[in-house]
Amino acid sequence: MKSEDIARLAGVSRSTVSRVINNYKNVPEETRRKVMQVIERYQFRPNNSARVLAGKKTDTIGLFIVSIAEKDNINRVYRNNYFSPFVDAVIDNANANGIYVLVNSIYSLQDYEKIKRAFLERRIDAGIVVGTEKEIDVIAQVASMGYPFSIIDYSPEEIVRKIKKGKVAVINSTDDEGTRKMLEYLIGLGHKEIGILSGRMNTYSGRIRYDTYLKVLAEHGIETRKEWVLKGEFIKKEAANEVMKMINHGKLPTALFCCNDDMALSAIEVFRNEKIRIPEDISVAGFDDIMPASLVKPALTTVRVPLYSMARKAVEEVLKMLGETSDNISIHSLETELIVRDSCTAVSGAGITNDSFTA
Repeated sequence: MKSEDIARLAGVSRSTVSRVINNYKNVPEETRRKVMQVIERYQFRPNNSARVLAGKKTDTIGLFIVSIAEKDNINRVYRNNYFSPFVDAVIDNANANGIYVLVNSIYSLQDYEKIKRAFLERRIDAGIVVGTEKEIDVIAQVASMGYPFSIIDYSPEEIVRKIKKGKVAVINSTDDEGTRKMLEYLIGLGHKEIGILSGRMNTYSGRIRYDTYLKVLAEHGIETRKEWVLKGEFIKKEAANEVMKMINHGKLPTALFCCNDDMALSAIEVFRNEKIRIPEDISVAGFDDIMPASLVKPALTTVRVPLYSMARKAVEEVLKMLGETSDNISIHSLETELIVRDSCTAVSGAGITNDSFTA
């Protein structure tokens, strides 16, 4: 039913219907009652528009997946080993609370307007955003209007600095602790030549994992070599290209720390194709503990991110904030866990060179 249909049947103007839709206080109760009678008469079950007319919540939260980097990959959300299970977990937890989820993909900077539009059109009550920080100003603007947000993989310091007003929950995992545990595990195995396959530096997780890598190695007096600092960008194809460059350069590190499991699996595939044995010739470690990590051969040693718990927390926080009247910015950090499998081993000698594995 359109607004003009409601106006005609209720005997009021479209502008009056608009004021009812926006829940203006200057609408006479008799007029409001006539509009609502039309909806009740012609809607057996109030749909979202009717609920908005009645000034009620939509019982819907928006989940905004930010994936700008892989422009040419049409499956960058659907087949992503991080985003896909996160979406499932949000939907599971929301549905268990009687809440619907409207999933939106942010594929470009212009797409950030989807967030603002979804709220202004009153299609959602709250939002969950997972992705990069490029357009944090848009989130700050919408948050200042009083709409609740849970934000995943964002810098808490940046959120506090830029969002002066709003209901926002910042949810991350303890990536610094997870990175430290992994590197100290590798160092404990005797590795002193440790490379890194880094993620995107415009993500909070990418920066934390890289910065902690540099810090831990420096604390142990271990040199970082630029040819072993690979820029994988959290993208499989980029990771494969970077690993091949390292192989072609010459001497390999004894261990490679990959800042997510997708890149680790990509690296393992390249090493396998080049007849480089894992873990005998090089140990490979990942981060996230996605489902394929335990299935690959050798099974991947990694850091487990509590993805399901983070999704559940994101839903819990926005639902809690819906019932609050005051502004609140809360910070939550969920524990990571070192998962030891078969892709890393103790050092038996120095690193191998390109000559060692060329046919």
